[in-house]
Amino acid sequence: MYARMLIETAGMGLKNLRLHKLRSLLTTLGIICGVGAVICMLSVSEGGAEMEMALIRLLGTHNVIIRSVKPASGGNVASDNSRILEYGLTANDLTVIRATIPHVNRVVALREVAFDVRRGAQSFSATVVGADPQFFQMIHINLARGRFLTEVDDRERLQVCIIGDEVRRRLFAFEDPIGQPVFVSDYERGLIPFEVVGVLSRVQTAGSPARGMGDRDVNADVFIPLATSSALYGDLRIKVGRGSREFTRCAYSDFYVEVDDLEHVVPVSGMLRHCLMHPRSGKMDYVIKVPLENLRLAEAEKRRRQVTLGCIGGISLLVGGIGIMNIMLATVTERTHEIGIRRALGAKRRHITGQFLVEALTLSMTGGLIGAGAGWAGAHLITRAVGWPTVIHEWTLIVSLGLALAVGLFFGVYPAVTAARLDPIEALHRT
Repeated sequence: MYARMLIETAGMGLKNLRLHKLRSLLTTLGIICGVGAVICMLSVSEGGAEMEMALIRLLGTHNVIIRSVKPASGGNVASDNSRILEYGLTANDLTVIRATIPHVNRVVALREVAFDVRRGAQSFSATVVGADPQFFQMIHINLARGRFLTEVDDRERLQVCIIGDEVRRRLFAFEDPIGQPVFVSDYERGLIPFEVVGVLSRVQTAGSPARGMGDRDVNADVFIPLATSSALYGDLRIKVGRGSREFTRCAYSDFYVEVDDLEHVVPVSGMLRHCLMHPRSGKMDYVIKVPLENLRLAEAEKRRRQVTLGCIGGISLLVGGIGIMNIMLATVTERTHEIGIRRALGAKRRHITGQFLVEALTLSMTGGLIGAGAGWAGAHLITRAVGWPTVIHEWTLIVSLGLALAVGLFFGVYPAVTAARLDPIEALHRT
């Protein structure tokens, strides 16, 4: 009996909305815009945050990264307008870290040795990096084809390499690079050939200039065995400019320190700072980056951004709710005589309240569903038109629809109660 009464009440509410289609549509526009705005804003925010956190996870949350940086001043000036700058991480640093720092599984080293690769008449400004084979076990980069560098490559000092996706695109646009040579250009040694044995999958980069692993765009990198880089290039690098030559000596460009447990990552980073600071007497020719700390900061920033954007979208929903209340109050005035007749025929206050609440909730839920569809379409349109990454999670849709329902309920209660409290005799006298 009670269920039948609810169905009849809901049917009367829906029938009244169908009688005033244009008014009902205009009433829901505020909810449509509010829900659509919430979903669009959160999808853009989520897309940017996910890309940023994916780049951080790429580095490995168990890793601490130490990178050589050129100091602001230093080095000895030579006689022919050239300079010898000695800076950065050394073999002694590597030995000390391995011997003294606890909770470390392994330390792998990288060495940047050249900055230009060629194939036939084509050239590309890529960074050639000597890498310990274990490096590829510590980071989260996949191979598009081929294989990674191995201990055999390093031990035998083979002239093989793995290239990034941008290098492949520039030098092997329409060919399979596996097994083909690329030539690394060097001022002193000329062109040195390396056989391509692997191609890295493209890594989504961010920032300007593009960056992938820390400050490195791995899409534009060429990785060769570390022992091969030591044998062929050594520590000294030469850059030729207009009327001058710059000589730099840097044993290692990067150390990747793998920590045994997440809870030890931050303490180990502190130990590394003290360990490297002591022999340098305050000379800061390195930086330490902790992906885990960056990830936590990014997650906290993501939560703050979600709350901010949610509040902005909530204002739009509030405006939509005020529109629903305004129309429902006008409807109560318009249907006063009808309410009086229903009360005279035996309808109770809860029946009147239920009818008007059904209408308010129907308006808000209809607007919420249309707004969700508009927000989903808008997010995909933004991705196609502007190229911004967008991510729509299920919880975004659920929260948006829940807010729309809550707005309809909150702003529909007052008009419904106002209608139910009308005196039947006075209502019948109004026309």
